[in-house]
Amino acid sequence: MADETILATFFRKLEVRDVVTAAEKAALIACASDMISVPAGGDLVREGDRPDTSMLVLDGFSSRYRDAPDGSRQITAIHVPGDFVDLHSLLLREMDHSVGALSACNVMRFPHARLRSLTETHPHLTRLLWLMTLIDASIHREWLSAAARTAPEQIAHLICELYVRLGITGLIAPDQSFTLPLTQTALGEALGLSAVHVNRSLQQLRSEDLFTWQNQTVRILDWESLKRRASFDDRYLHLVREPR
Repeated sequence: MADETILATFFRKLEVRDVVTAAEKAALIACASDMISVPAGGDLVREGDRPDTSMLVLDGFSSRYRDAPDGSRQITAIHVPGDFVDLHSLLLREMDHSVGALSACNVMRFPHARLRSLTETHPHLTRLLWLMTLIDASIHREWLSAAARTAPEQIAHLICELYVRLGITGLIAPDQSFTLPLTQTALGEALGLSAVHVNRSLQQLRSEDLFTWQNQTVRILDWESLKRRASFDDRYLHLVREPR
């Protein structure tokens, strides 16, 4: 059985944008069924599946992706703790992409039958869940428009985005560092860049003393300069707290 502590990262995401009552939190907690663990490289859900649950990432990183006929992979989204990875399957039913674990993940499952009942009894909470799927779409649009930027700008922009998204849920350390279990190969798959472009761009950004990236830890050295380098504007993340 879930509790408010386990779902704390998700509630922080909601509360950045609106007021969530104790009754609404209790209602969502009651919708949870069980927690599962997915190893790095495993799939939370596969393209073509017709899941009867939606999954909320409690810890770990995952990605939406599609495999091309030539064996290449395109990552279309990166999910962090507190993200529902397939809430849309409540209505779309059949998955048109896969969700894979970039690192070991713990995931809470929410049966669709319970979520459907929730939408009938808690209209405001339903709007907030809808808002989360709309923000996913907004992030996707930003990723598409980012393709017009240079490779270093694209990487800088993604670092900025993840820094803000993780900051919302309290996952940025006091020294402005955060865990990012993303290989250079996966980074290229997310941004549509070759391994050579990724490597050269990271070297260039490091030389500008904007951030360090060692092993799986990114540390921001100059946040304002990094934002300018990336032309980063967080409006697409919709961080304004207002009633819905």
